[in-house]
Amino acid sequence: MACIRRRVSGGGKNFSRERKWKVMSFLRGLTLLFAFVFLVAAHTAAAQTPEEWPRFAFSRDGTPISWEAHGKGEPALVFVHGWSCDARYWRKQVPLFSKRYRVITLDLAGHGHSGMDRKTYTMTSFGEDVRAVVEAAGARRVVLVGHSMGGSVIAEAARIMPEQVIGLIGVDTLENVGYRMSSEEAELMVAPFKRDFPSATKEFVSGMIRKESDPKLRQWIVSDMASAPPDVAVSAMEEMVSRYVTGEAAEVFEKIRIPVISINADLWPIDYEGNRRHMFFYDAFILESSDHFLMINRAEEFNAALEEALRIIMGKSAE
Repeated sequence: MACIRRRVSGGGKNFSRERKWKVMSFLRGLTLLFAFVFLVAAHTAAAQTPEEWPRFAFSRDGTPISWEAHGKGEPALVFVHGWSCDARYWRKQVPLFSKRYRVITLDLAGHGHSGMDRKTYTMTSFGEDVRAVVEAAGARRVVLVGHSMGGSVIAEAARIMPEQVIGLIGVDTLENVGYRMSSEEAELMVAPFKRDFPSATKEFVSGMIRKESDPKLRQWIVSDMASAPPDVAVSAMEEMVSRYVTGEAAEVFEKIRIPVISINADLWPIDYEGNRRHMFFYDAFILESSDHFLMINRAEEFNAALEEALRIIMGKSAE
């Protein structure tokens, strides 16, 4: 019996040691797990340099302009969104192009996270927004990429800072910079937005998106743009179309001697010869069966065209 009791007692001691060993093993494993998580978090934090966080630059009139930068390399690519949009519309370009270039995105005044205290939103003041960001980023050589209204904006920005800008890439824009519009036509175009901005914007934007596009994407774009601040949007539209009344839309290109390339949908014809009369160099890539938001809903093809456009511009700048 004593032997049995010793064995049982000894067995109890062995069980206690085994349990302690399991507990200690669990704690060591937990410690290693915490250490691994900490190292991953530290690596992630190191990878996310401070430059990747949104920043603010201040435009010439003091308006704060939200901007971000990703990647390294020159020239820097500065992506400028269109009317009633913001920097999010370049989300399918930033990850790819930041592998080879320094990519800068911004929200123009009155858009996104930027200030909206201006009374009038002119293309020149938007151009100053771009300059403020380029200077804040310390970029010495830049290619400006502008969608829609952004085409007029980047032309103004190039005029304002000729030393830094080596080329312009328009995205579904600049089809005919020499087109002249009457004052009456301009007023008729803007009038619906003054009467009922959300409804007019939904109709306007829907007409620029192909029916076969992703319905969720269509809904997001239409709803997003229709929720823009009406005062900002109407002012920007008035100022943009007025340039086709005065002729400034074409004249600005006569003041900048840099290559211009468009990557456009096939919704509207391009007047190549007309553009070339005003531009130092002009060419275009056409994405067939695409629409106004081709950088989003035809991203792969658009990105390939953008790569080629950059190659041409860099070749021209080296001549």
